[in-house]
Amino acid sequence: MEVVKIENITRVYKVGQIETHALRGVNLTIENGEFTALVGPSGSGKTTLLQMIGCLDQPSTGRVFVDGKDVTTLNRNQRADMRKGHIGFIFQFFALIPTLSAYENIEMPLLLNGHSPAERKARVEELLQAVDLADRANNRPDQLSGGQQQRVAIARALAPKPALILADEPTANLDTANGEQVMEIMTRLNKETGVTFVFATHDPRVIKYARRVVTLRDGLVVQA
Repeated sequence: MEVVKIENITRVYKVGQIETHALRGVNLTIENGEFTALVGPSGSGKTTLLQMIGCLDQPSTGRVFVDGKDVTTLNRNQRADMRKGHIGFIFQFFALIPTLSAYENIEMPLLLNGHSPAERKARVEELLQAVDLADRANNRPDQLSGGQQQRVAIARALAPKPALILADEPTANLDTANGEQVMEIMTRLNKETGVTFVFATHDPRVIKYARRVVTLRDGLVVQA
């Protein structure tokens, strides 16, 4: 089953009279359960492509389907609902809420989606165990290491049981040991839950874990 289907998308950014062609006609299909790396040099278009899949940006031309829906036809509020219910995000700089504990950060998407207190408690405790942070539930981000913060971010992304997790340079701010641990946890959770992971990276530590590598260059997919 296709989780992502991209049909001939382009993305042109205009600043005054200057045009930058970030994507130049990309076609790509990602199946349910894949663990896929988008790779390529800086400026190749991998982050732009991730933003298209994540409903954070719209293509100039072409269509993007996520979990069976043509997201290029959705308005801003509908795209926000799509992100909230179907897509989880893991960011390079963790993007945790600094005043909330690990538990509360993981709980946040469940609150936004209207889950009951009992459902939230069961899901958050399950995820804290899954990322080996049950003993850190009450710690705020500034009381956690970078690797621990990224593990909280992984748990938060998984909380609403999305069809798809998108990660942009998930190990870029981690040392080797923490980067390896984060990738091992993501790999295990991909296998255990079946959720699809797509991540943009240039880090060989990350690429070696991918079961599929999609290479971009100058806004085009050159190997898939």
